[in-house]
Amino acid sequence: MAHYSEIEAGVAYTGVTGQGTAGTQATGIAADRKLSWKLKVGMDRLGALLILLAIAPLMAVIAIAVRFDSPGPVFFRQPRFGAGRAVVVVTKFRTMRPEGTDIGGRRQATRNDDRVTRVGRFLRKTCLDELPQLWDVLCGRMSLVGPRPHPLYLEVDGKPIETLIPNYHQRHAVRPGITGLAQIRGNRGPLENLAMGRARIRYDVEYIESHSLWLDIRILFKTLVVPFQKDGSY
Repeated sequence: MAHYSEIEAGVAYTGVTGQGTAGTQATGIAADRKLSWKLKVGMDRLGALLILLAIAPLMAVIAIAVRFDSPGPVFFRQPRFGAGRAVVVVTKFRTMRPEGTDIGGRRQATRNDDRVTRVGRFLRKTCLDELPQLWDVLCGRMSLVGPRPHPLYLEVDGKPIETLIPNYHQRHAVRPGITGLAQIRGNRGPLENLAMGRARIRYDVEYIESHSLWLDIRILFKTLVVPFQKDGSY
């Protein structure tokens, strides 16, 4: 397996071989892609810092609401797959009652799930529960844009998803993101069936193979309308 730093720089995805003019052009594409991945790191951290400063009052209000709505911690921290299949801890505002939380992620949220609190239902619907992940981006565990991090023991139709989709771990070649190509195309929230899981992997691989800073910017802007779409999380 390529070293994480190589994957981050896009080296694993250039597929560049050959000599002469074609090889020179391919080398140029590889150099552009490598630079794009390096610039992405700076954009992620600067963007996360600026957004955190701007929404600090909102996050304080949400934290108070979570605390008073139900007993338990304000934040929910869950181990998930990061770059290179390394385990990273992802932070969210808690949306479920502590006694019903599944750290491993085998049991996904369902419509009208009785584990979800009143405030939690609103946070999940509007994606505001994801805001603490900006801190994960600032710390280098995540990116603003990338494949959404899945729990370690995610199951679909009662079976581990990684046993059902042969290329599942291709999505873990780069850092996971707060939002991604799959999310803006309507494939977000719990994976209700295998077809939805396969489609999400296709989107994730497409993002990795066609990455550019302009694509990241487009995804970020389109993410702003995601909470208002009818296919929102629950």
